[in-house]
Amino acid sequence: MIFKDFNFESNLQEGLDSMGFENPTPIQEQAIPIIQNNKDLIGCAQTGTGKTAAFLLPILNKLSVHPTDSVNTLIVVPTRELALQIDQALQGFSYFTSVSSIAIYGGSDGIVFEKERRALTDGANIIIATPGRLMAHLNMGYVKFDKVETLILDEADRMLDMGFVDDILKITTFLPKTRQTLMFSATMPSAIRTLATKLLHNPEQISISISKPAEGVIQGAYLVYDTQKNALIKSLLEGKELTSVIIFVSTKIKVKELERDLQKAKLKAKAIHSDLEQNEREEVLRNFRSKQLQILVATDILSRGIDIEDIGLVINYDVPGDAEDYIHRIGRTARAASTGVALTFINEFDQQKFLQIETLIGSEVKKIPLPPSVGVGPAYTPLVKIKKPFLKKKSFNKDRRPARK
Repeated sequence: MIFKDFNFESNLQEGLDSMGFENPTPIQEQAIPIIQNNKDLIGCAQTGTGKTAAFLLPILNKLSVHPTDSVNTLIVVPTRELALQIDQALQGFSYFTSVSSIAIYGGSDGIVFEKERRALTDGANIIIATPGRLMAHLNMGYVKFDKVETLILDEADRMLDMGFVDDILKITTFLPKTRQTLMFSATMPSAIRTLATKLLHNPEQISISISKPAEGVIQGAYLVYDTQKNALIKSLLEGKELTSVIIFVSTKIKVKELERDLQKAKLKAKAIHSDLEQNEREEVLRNFRSKQLQILVATDILSRGIDIEDIGLVINYDVPGDAEDYIHRIGRTARAASTGVALTFINEFDQQKFLQIETLIGSEVKKIPLPPSVGVGPAYTPLVKIKKPFLKKKSFNKDRRPARK
């Protein structure tokens, strides 16, 4: 199948042609006709499968056929990074159309807030927003969503994990009850299905490659003590020809410490975390995208929602807390049928957690010996059960008191 089979308007198709889009991915092939038929949809697909284009293209085509001056589509996402990514993709797809859009997210100054207010009141066609920032505008009373025809919830499972369910339900009270609702999620826990029953009407369902890493990802793991991790990172990166490397770390403190160590080793590394101002975070990402920065050290906020091409190496400095998150983290590499490497550091306490990941993906990840310079790491024994101390059984007499010796 090719994109021209969808019979998009010529101006939208021209944009796709200029971007080199020829063949749709499986989720695009299945989702686009459903959305074009104005049906509700639950789409379950891991990161990197092309779901952003799957929902943007039919919306853009509809707005090309029926232009409007009001807000037509609301896209709600969990993070500002994902909001920016979707808006950037939208600008590319809509280059030859007259569709307008804006990304609305927190952490910006008053000038940006006023720009968002004007877009909401003057009627940008597509709004991409994080729940908290959107609620701040809605609570001021000037937002008019009475002509919204489509609501899209992207990364719905992550929004629930971040505690946004009440905000989402509140946002829907500002929208027309008769609308098209599309929900996209990388996983489909029961909480998502419960939310779907509240918001969607007789939805179609699509599931694409659930909980399986992309085929192009070469996976490996090191058994390493926490005190050896920074030495191992430097051993892996020093003196190598690097393109783009993302290192996912579990805590903000560790992110800052690793950034310092890598910079001392003369490696081009920068960290991104919640202590940075939004403009600082955006500058780091710009430099990483443009290859001016080789190594990005990040907390788990980037495991979904950042679409950066040609990432050659992903390192899990810590085993992800949730087995599903492993899929999203390593999904930053091997995008669009390319190849990449994903390495995970397993300490002595996280071995059972990593076994759950291997069970989820249906295969064992190769354990790579540590470089001699790093030393000897812990043994891999995730199935060893902790034995309880032996307790001598007490004997009781008829009235249940311990028998006298």
